[in-house]
Amino acid sequence: MAANEPHYTLPAPRFDEPTKLLIVIAPYYKDIADQLVKGAQNAATAAGATFETVEVPGALEVPTAIRLATNNGDFDGFVALGCVIRGETTHYDTVCNDSSRALQLMGLSGICIGNGILTVENHQQAAVRAEAAGQNKGGGAADAAMHLIALSRKFNSKTKGIGFKPASEHILMAGND
Repeated sequence: MAANEPHYTLPAPRFDEPTKLLIVIAPYYKDIADQLVKGAQNAATAAGATFETVEVPGALEVPTAIRLATNNGDFDGFVALGCVIRGETTHYDTVCNDSSRALQLMGLSGICIGNGILTVENHQQAAVRAEAAGQNKGGGAADAAMHLIALSRKFNSKTKGIGFKPASEHILMAGND
């Protein structure tokens, strides 16, 4: 079982400047969702970040809610939370693949997102991964988002002095005399 395998977890980031997360949760399995949110909120608070939490109907709506929230610029990063338990149909595969793909595409476009949408075979597996005192993938997703925020701030602050700088405020174009 992977839960019993040794693994390394990066130390949680800490912030000197204001940092705000949006935690988006699909509470279809309310007991699991509550634990995931608690873990994400605890991780954000421990790092000195603030947060807002919103609920959406299901895991497929989580990426859309995050994308909508990027329009106002109030958030430095996002935490995607939910739980998809395999059923008897292929709907599980669609929900898992499409929600994950949408989050990954947004991440590749520069949006700092921690993906804590659980994809499990049964409720027992979800409970183990959501337990606030245990693995808590909600806290892990919040930490992931905050690590990406820290990297974004590090890399974005180093663009000063790189690239073309005109000699004056008047730019001369070829063919203009």
